[in-house]
Amino acid sequence: MHEWITLKEKIRGWGQELGFAAVGFAGIDLGTAEQGLLDWLAAGCHGTMDYMARHGAKRARPAELVPGTRCVISCRMDYLPPGMVGCRPASADFLDSADSAVISRYALGRDYHKLLRNRLQRLAERIAAEIGPFSYRAFTDSAPVMEVELAQHAGLGWRGKHTLLLSRSGSWFFLGELFVALPLPPDGPVRAHCGSCRACLDACPTGAFLGPYRLDARHCISYLTIEHAGSIAEALRPLIGNRIYGCDDCQLVCPWNRFAQSTREADFLPRHGLDRATLVELFAWSETDFNDRLAGSPIRRIGHERWLRNIAIALGNAAPNPEAKAALLARADHPSALVREHVAWALSRF
Repeated sequence: MHEWITLKEKIRGWGQELGFAAVGFAGIDLGTAEQGLLDWLAAGCHGTMDYMARHGAKRARPAELVPGTRCVISCRMDYLPPGMVGCRPASADFLDSADSAVISRYALGRDYHKLLRNRLQRLAERIAAEIGPFSYRAFTDSAPVMEVELAQHAGLGWRGKHTLLLSRSGSWFFLGELFVALPLPPDGPVRAHCGSCRACLDACPTGAFLGPYRLDARHCISYLTIEHAGSIAEALRPLIGNRIYGCDDCQLVCPWNRFAQSTREADFLPRHGLDRATLVELFAWSETDFNDRLAGSPIRRIGHERWLRNIAIALGNAAPNPEAKAALLARADHPSALVREHVAWALSRF
């Protein structure tokens, strides 16, 4: 046992050398998480994310996903760009300018998947250099893995009432895992520190929280602007405001994010002026512009059609002005019925 504890501390140190803010170790028994997942799916809270239901309970069973797994190494990497405030009133982005395009902070830079997978691979190689070849598999939000649950079991934080992992240094971080066939003893969970606070629940613009730890994705702006491919319900459109990709409101009001650390990774810094772009400017991008400028960005996966849909809604929520109206009129005859529908709605708001 002693040798495995010693190896754990070495792995923790190697992970921090590779840029991870924290490294923890979880067992493969996730307790009641499986039933909670099945109840959430049965209630239809996953919306059109059919892949969630397709994998079912496998998400809660690491040893079924990767046979031979005996431990999960959970790693955390900060992504908050320097100069961005970790905690501020949820309405602040609107107060900056209703004509600005608000994009979730995690998506302002390059896609995190490749960077985290590369670091996890390097961590696995460092372990192998120490102990010899061993069986492992790396994941970064790319397979049926209950990342928050594993990170919680690994002691990297606790599940906040907004369902995200939360720590004493906030929630602005990515998670990645190494499923390993090594008998590394788990770290164990830490105590939750949300208390009676419900700032994240009350801040949600669309009321997507059914209660603490219960999110109905069908009303979540991140789901609507990223995962949902079709028309967005008219009743929800005004509530989206000028958010065109994701939503950070529940994190922006969290008191723990006052202690958030800025990222040290250049890849996570804002690109192409996305942190200060206007709606009219981005709405004018052609499909070629969209694909070229967002190459290597997580935003690119939603495609140009949904990009225009989202921005059309935001323009409809902006203060009426000639530039916005002209931009919408220029897309009124767009080949996509989805885009035309949302442009027509936006024009009707002027």
